[in-house]
Amino acid sequence: MRIGIVCPYSWDVPGGVQFHIRDLAEHLIRQGHEVSVLAPADEDTALPPYAVAAGRAIPVPYNGSVARLNFGFLSAARVRRWVHDGDFDVLHVHEPAAPSLALLTCWAAKGPIVATFHTSNPRSRAMATAYPILQPALEKISARIAVSEYARRTLVEHLGGDAVVIPNGVDVGFFADAEPKAEWQGQTIGFIGRIDEPRKGLPVLMRALPRILAERPDTRLLVAGRGDEKEAVASLPEAMRGRVEFLGMVSDEDKARLLRSVDVYIAPNTGGESFGIILVEALSAGAPVLASDLDAFAQVLDGGAAGELFPNEDADALAAATVALLDDPGRRAELRAYGSRHVRRFDWSTVGNDILAVYETVTAGAGAVAPDDRVGLLGRLGLSRETRETKEARGAGE
Repeated sequence: MRIGIVCPYSWDVPGGVQFHIRDLAEHLIRQGHEVSVLAPADEDTALPPYAVAAGRAIPVPYNGSVARLNFGFLSAARVRRWVHDGDFDVLHVHEPAAPSLALLTCWAAKGPIVATFHTSNPRSRAMATAYPILQPALEKISARIAVSEYARRTLVEHLGGDAVVIPNGVDVGFFADAEPKAEWQGQTIGFIGRIDEPRKGLPVLMRALPRILAERPDTRLLVAGRGDEKEAVASLPEAMRGRVEFLGMVSDEDKARLLRSVDVYIAPNTGGESFGIILVEALSAGAPVLASDLDAFAQVLDGGAAGELFPNEDADALAAATVALLDDPGRRAELRAYGSRHVRRFDWSTVGNDILAVYETVTAGAGAVAPDDRVGLLGRLGLSRETRETKEARGAGE
């Protein structure tokens, strides 16, 4: 199958959507499919052989963050050329409700389109306001995927229609087989994320750290991610700042080794999360997880069975839960064991096959589905009314 995948966000700025698209493309290639990924990137950006640069991205406020997107007349021309030259059996766009390459692809495409929605924002005024503009493009989508129930809810409330929920995927074995790093072991807690993006929660962790260190003075906090390191520790007493070690941007291999090394992985994110891929990566690596009780995080962690939860933005509760986990090796072992079993549902061997099944449905039609079941199946995939009618007519003609 010839598959075109559209990444909305700049390829050279790491993020969950980019990682998901990269891993999906590589999984599909290993399965023998031809895959091309179109993504915002400068011409001199080092790209994998399957990726095509669509030009420089610009920062745009989106979903409580700053997304680097690519949109405009030049981008539209590049999209049309890529779509034409690729002659794809199916196009898979991500975040088509944002002003991005994905939306431009919906306008340009003539064949089957699958769309994945990652955003969880039930009060998005921008999405509701933009719906009349988005509607013609979104009606061309053949099937919709949401990465979580909360992303699905955002889609239903603001854009109508429905979607099948297929979570983000992870190469569980890659993280499970990583070698711990000796210098990152021994009373360590870990955080991975953009330092200067408040919703990732590092300020909450910094507020909790003095109490953690008061009870466990040998504890070290390892922080991986880009941002202003001096500003990040500015609120800490000077004597405690040496207990925070900034690792900067780390490779995938070092991220896995970090997660394999820490005693507790902390995800203090404050909002705007539709899934929580870092939680799945941590579980895959066998790290005991402590996360804020965001709905999406609670779902990934099986309601708290696969990882501990603390009240969102409550630094005192975070500190108490961290100390309790550091003091209880038995509980950490329980979390590791449960998490290792639970995380298998997110492995690419499962997630990739589910996505491929959606591709096959929209390309081959519903001919193999019994007539009584056909509309129900298409409805669960979030197929547009126009596409359903087309496929029903095709089935009748056969």
